[in-house]
Amino acid sequence: MDNFDEATQKELQTFLEKEQSQARFNASIHNIASLCWDKCVTSTPSSRFARGEESCLTNCVGRFLDTSLHLVEVVSQQRQQMASSS
Repeated sequence: MDNFDEATQKELQTFLEKEQSQARFNASIHNIASLCWDKCVTSTPSSRFARGEESCLTNCVGRFLDTSLHLVEVVSQQRQQMASSS
């Protein structure tokens, strides 16, 4: 990256950060889907879910998202408190 001017380096850095963020997000979604699938789908896969599997998947993903949002809020509040106390 030393061959690029400062503006181009910043643009590339921003692009890389966004791509890395997207990759982490995609990996999280994959992990959620895998964990919830393993937890909820207990029958042989077919064209329909067995009774209760669909609601289990919905609840599993919903709880994970709720927890993730809560953690983001807590970390954000902690950052704000640290910034205001310094």
